[in-house]
Amino acid sequence: MIVVCTPTGQIGSRLLANLLARDTPVRVIARDPARLAPPAQGRVEVVTGSLTDLDVVTKALDGADSVFWLVPPDPTSTDPVERALDFARPLCEAITRQDVRRLVYVGGLGHKEVTDTDSMGRAMTELIDKTGVNYRTLRMPAFMENLLWQVQPIKYQGTFFYPISGDRKLPTCSTRDVAAVAADVLLDSSWTGQDYIPVLGPEDLSYNDEAAIMSEVLGRPVRYQQVPADAYKASLIQNGQTEAAAQWLVNLLTAIDRGLYNAEPRTPQATTPTTFRQWCEEELKPAVLA
Repeated sequence: MIVVCTPTGQIGSRLLANLLARDTPVRVIARDPARLAPPAQGRVEVVTGSLTDLDVVTKALDGADSVFWLVPPDPTSTDPVERALDFARPLCEAITRQDVRRLVYVGGLGHKEVTDTDSMGRAMTELIDKTGVNYRTLRMPAFMENLLWQVQPIKYQGTFFYPISGDRKLPTCSTRDVAAVAADVLLDSSWTGQDYIPVLGPEDLSYNDEAAIMSEVLGRPVRYQQVPADAYKASLIQNGQTEAAAQWLVNLLTAIDRGLYNAEPRTPQATTPTTFRQWCEEELKPAVLA
């Protein structure tokens, strides 16, 4: 039995579809089971409730061999680190109680010793390490899907913004590829130990490169504009993020601009297939034209 947390999210919903396509027994934890994709309705066991509820997570992990887990984003959090621990503590307690063999979870990109220098990653990893569970952390850069948050300025101003140099080449990946890697790892019962798997997408692109590809796909000019970190933070707060959540994201973007996402060497095993151009044609263009 494989348990999928966040089965209605960007990665979880795609992972669930991949597992069901392979006729895999799946159990999910969902706050609102009605939000499950129609093809999954009636085909999965559902435990209704929150990932922060120990009783819910313990029930869901009963008899489970493997678990897929991540901390869902919350731009309204007033303490991102403590919020992450609110999710990690029930998971770790339930893993220990139910003697789960394998865990696959989503983390940030880079060598373990680099990414875990941030307090959130370090605190979660320490908790998970103590369980002794075999795990693989999927370490990845920014998702291509993050650009969907900037559909409006792309559509009406022909511009998108980050506080990162437009010339810095960075890996970027699609959530479909993350889900595909997660499915393969979850279905492989041969691995043990505690390690990570980088998921880098097919190539490194700068934001100026991405702007050129968007322009070609959309048939209209699109440019990238680097903005000061303080201005970007202010825009996040103006759009509903808390000061703490906005500062956490700005800190991450600042680290990326200093080379955080360039620390992991690209290998054939870390390279995934969906190109940025393909993603723009299949997801960004319909969103802009809607």
